Amino acid sequence: MLIVPQNLIEASPIAANLERIRARLRIAAAESGRSVDQITVIGASKGQSVAAIAAAHAAGLTDLGESYVQDALPKMAALAERAPAAAGGDIVWHFIGALQANKTRPVAENFSWVHTLDRLRVAERLSEQRPYHAPALNVCVQVHVGGEASKAGAEPAQVPQLLRAIAALPRLKLRGLMCLPPPEVDPVRQRYWLHQMQELFESVNADGAGLDTLSMGMSADLEAAVHEGATLVRIGTDLFGPRPPKAANPA
Repeated sequence: MLIVPQNLIEASPIAANLERIRARLRIAAAESGRSVDQITVIGASKGQSVAAIAAAHAAGLTDLGESYVQDALPKMAALAERAPAAAGGDIVWHFIGALQANKTRPVAENFSWVHTLDRLRVAERLSEQRPYHAPALNVCVQVHVGGEASKAGAEPAQVPQLLRAIAALPRLKLRGLMCLPPPEVDPVRQRYWLHQMQELFESVNADGAGLDTLSMGMSADLEAAVHEGATLVRIGTDLFGPRPPKAANPA
């Protein structure tokens, strides 16, 4: 783990933000009759500096999510240079952005998780390009929830067939489902979309999919996601603060 003086950890606003997020998780888990240990926080660090990521890591966050390969790789290298032990497995890197077919190799080689699989061809490339000395790449299928044309994902009716095809690939470990639901302020509306994911998750598992992961929930709908069974929540703004402005950059 990165070595940071205790007084700096305690003074970091990111450390305080992380504790508030964990408190929200504990309350939501208790309300839904779940153990908070079933839920992992992923720091969505797109656009954040190495220093900000290091502060979150020093505060105890071990799972980090990046959306752009070209931004993620220098951060990984910088954190490994600061503390080589961290590169050996202390940080778990999740790819949570849209994945283009021509960017699969660096993702297959450097990440532990991919959350955004929605096409078999991309899954096949990840399987082919995953190094044989590395453990199988954990993957989730992104589901298109809410009908928004701007968001990717497999249509719910296509998911069972896609899951079966991915499960047969040798260098991937199929873990679960992921979604980016429409933004909603009303918790009832938030849960409406997320409940569809929970129902799909239960349906494919009843048919033998063997999934154990629901990747859903962000800063604004964390509680709703926990109530609907999320096991991975991807938190950016409430952990790091607003991202610095940056032009859109393809993954």
